[in-house]
Amino acid sequence: MNFLKLCKMKYYNFCLIFSIQRNFIAQTGDPTASGKGGESIFQKMHGDQARFYEGEKLPIMKHTQLGAVSMVSCGNHLFGSQFFITLGEDLDSLDSEHLVFGQVVEGLDIIHKLNQTLTDEKYRPYQDIRISHTVVLDDPYPDHKDLQFPVESPKPTQAVFESDYIAADEIIDDTEGKSLTEIQEEIKEKEAKARATILEMVGDLPNADMAPPENVLFVCKLNSVTTSEDLEIIFSRFGKIKSCEVIRDRVTNNSLQYAFIEFAETKSCEDAYFKMDNVLIDDRRIHVDFSQSVSKIKWRGKGKGVEYFNDEGKKMDERKGRERVEPNRDSNSSITRERGTGDLHEITSLSKGGCLVQSIRIFIEETKSMGLWVEMGLTWVIRMKGTSRKMN
Repeated sequence: MNFLKLCKMKYYNFCLIFSIQRNFIAQTGDPTASGKGGESIFQKMHGDQARFYEGEKLPIMKHTQLGAVSMVSCGNHLFGSQFFITLGEDLDSLDSEHLVFGQVVEGLDIIHKLNQTLTDEKYRPYQDIRISHTVVLDDPYPDHKDLQFPVESPKPTQAVFESDYIAADEIIDDTEGKSLTEIQEEIKEKEAKARATILEMVGDLPNADMAPPENVLFVCKLNSVTTSEDLEIIFSRFGKIKSCEVIRDRVTNNSLQYAFIEFAETKSCEDAYFKMDNVLIDDRRIHVDFSQSVSKIKWRGKGKGVEYFNDEGKKMDERKGRERVEPNRDSNSSITRERGTGDLHEITSLSKGGCLVQSIRIFIEETKSMGLWVEMGLTWVIRMKGTSRKMN
């Protein structure tokens, strides 16, 4: 009866939904929007002493379903005008204090929208959500003689629209007055911020505002036989390399088939990014990109391996006595490069004769077709099973 008569009195018109807790409740029914106001219909019938009324001690309905409508308890099982709608199921903790009197049977999509509302730390929606109108379809209770019901809904006053938050009817358009280029840049910035937040959540970034290094290149899709020394020789043509490390499994020391290359200058890193993507190395077409995260692996420098850190930033103990595992040497196959003096310097050895020779040969041919061979300034000498072929 209390709720129906208040609706009939248009008491709830323009009331603010001042508290929304996701998967819990959406609370309203207080004209002051403070959570401390409101009065029952019995105050209008019997005076201020009847501001609140006593509810049922053993209610039949429980807070088990989505969309249950319940009166808010003001203490000692007394109720006024405030009520809430449940935004979740099986909210048994509310049964002992608040009083369920109804159930939403239509418009459940609105409840789902309420569940997605953005709120501040006090659960106050950033944009006002108000009850615009109430209509009573059927009232089985007789009207009290002292109650006078309005013929039509009252018009909103100026005080209703005075708010420090976004007005209910205000259209929010973040793109107003911006060019298409500015909008696209803003979208990309938001997407980058979202990716950084994900990296922070998984522990790859200490905080989302930390920017990845601009001089570090990420190389993946490597062949398991490719070593750090191989990559350093190949990528050194673009500039001085401070460190180059193929990341390996901590236990087995097998290659994880990706690497990080740190250049001394950002320009060298950019050149390598544009020219080395999809290049064939050791029968594998590699993928090159800029490093997008701050890894928990810290390079010690060339040939010195890496250091591992836990989520708290503390150095973790590595397996003692671990030695670097290099591919087995094939005595019938070797690759050397000749500098201007004619001296030969060994680069690496292979476990399968001719495998690396073939891949290096393809690499040279590809770079030559790209107009890069002159820049390398090297003459490669390939020796296979006693034969020697020289490639300029």
